[in-house]
Amino acid sequence: MNSATASKSTSRLLAADNLQNLLDSVDAFLFDCDGVIWKGDELIDGVAQTLDFLRSKGKKLVFVTNNSTKSRRQYAQKFRSVGISVTEDEMFSSSFAAAMFLKVNNFPKDKKVYVIGEEGILEELKLAGFTGLGGPEDGKKTAELKPNHLFEHDKSVGAVVVGLDRYINYYKLQYGTLCIRENPGCLFIATNRDAVGHMTNLQEWPGAGCMVAAICGTTEKEPIVVGKPSTFLMDFLIEKFHISCSRMCMVGDRLDTDILFGQNAGCKTLLVLSGVTNLTTLQDDSNKIIPDYYTSKVSDIFEFMGP
Repeated sequence: MNSATASKSTSRLLAADNLQNLLDSVDAFLFDCDGVIWKGDELIDGVAQTLDFLRSKGKKLVFVTNNSTKSRRQYAQKFRSVGISVTEDEMFSSSFAAAMFLKVNNFPKDKKVYVIGEEGILEELKLAGFTGLGGPEDGKKTAELKPNHLFEHDKSVGAVVVGLDRYINYYKLQYGTLCIRENPGCLFIATNRDAVGHMTNLQEWPGAGCMVAAICGTTEKEPIVVGKPSTFLMDFLIEKFHISCSRMCMVGDRLDTDILFGQNAGCKTLLVLSGVTNLTTLQDDSNKIIPDYYTSKVSDIFEFMGP
């Protein structure tokens, strides 16, 4: 046995003989979405049958995604569009996490929230009773760089939320920067810091991490991160479903978000190799995040245990 194999001996390859033990020890499965359930808008083979199988065994299914571009309502719609029935209550997105962070910390309702991100964040903020500014609308604006011109920003902005933003531009960077640097006590919240994500089925695209890094660079501040691997969302999961973390299994394709989230919360963890992380990365000596189990794709669960 080489040193790489030895160091990874605690991460077990999922197989028919150990899957039953996992199923017996778990009441709820938490699934990441991008790279696990789908890539872009394309469902990964065998996912629907696997989810049906787990439900038939009485397992609670929850979907925890760092992608903030959609709200819980929009994610439930996306699931339905690919033939999987989920409820909004089963969806936990980082857009929801950002709104809930403000709510539980009693963010003043008379303060506004500037969004470097998309509709998902704006919708969840509105549902929580907050006023959001920015978002895709500001993707159409340009910052004027000329002598004696002052860039105006709303002094009542008390938080800047940064997530994945396909409409990122210089205007938004300046607006968010001014709010954080000049508005007293303004919070800097990141939905997540994923480096890349499967925005299409064929390749990875820049994730929210690069938008967050831009604001870190210009404000010289670090954000409050509310998505995975932060365990902030776990409090809501526990309150809603009354399931002990030790009876949950986090299934994801990223070591530094999904698997670390599960480990930080005390869940069992299953890495699937259908997304960002490959076997070489998992078994690299420099990797210190070791899942309990790993397998090629979610549908292995059905194939090992199904009819």
